[in-house]
Amino acid sequence: MKQGIFTVTENRKIASSVFEMTLAGDTSDITAPGQFVNIQLDGFFLRRPISVCDCEDGTLRLIYKVVGKGTEAMSGLASGTGLDILTGLGNGYNTEVSGDRPLLLGGGVGVPPMYMLCKKLLAEGKDVTVILGFNTESEVFYEEEFKALGAKVLVTTADGSKGIKGFVTDAMNGIDYTYFYTCGPEPMLKAVYNKSTTSGQLSFEERMGCGFGACMGCSCKTKYGNKRICKDGPVLVKEEIIW
Repeated sequence: MKQGIFTVTENRKIASSVFEMTLAGDTSDITAPGQFVNIQLDGFFLRRPISVCDCEDGTLRLIYKVVGKGTEAMSGLASGTGLDILTGLGNGYNTEVSGDRPLLLGGGVGVPPMYMLCKKLLAEGKDVTVILGFNTESEVFYEEEFKALGAKVLVTTADGSKGIKGFVTDAMNGIDYTYFYTCGPEPMLKAVYNKSTTSGQLSFEERMGCGFGACMGCSCKTKYGNKRICKDGPVLVKEEIIW
């Protein structure tokens, strides 16, 4: 974990209530896709944990949805704003066990960490398929960005306004995959868990106090004992999860 000041270089809306923020700073402690950062905002006691979408060469990219006062304040941050950020938090995805044909499934704000993961898997020579799930067409983002990386991309919307009508699990039919990675709301994670035919890794969201394992506020039970989502997670392996 490292604490540093990052400077906002761009903060733009990319979909309904969804923003992409690009920052400049020391990203050396971000070592795996699926990790997150914790952002200090003026006027708020607790930091805001946000998944890393991408980072390279001192550039950090975050995607977040405005769902409360904290993220609403983030959406108004102008270029040049300095932010106190903790980086290198969490246990990210392990790509060494993916096999040749990994399947990535992201739902809503669970899509961003799939981007850095997709880049890494493709760089390792894997044949990557990505399923992106949203409620409606106005919420869809990063479809073209994943395609530009070279992945096969399927989009689902709950109302059928774009792509396959239904949920990410409806798009899993007929896909020949060797392993899966997923991030999204818990009902989606459970549905993917139940439908999957291979092992996989699932990234969970929990309310966090400190973000680095000290307060124990985000502990959950697993088959191998209690784990802290912020430090031992947010990525857990399918075989250890207790629903």
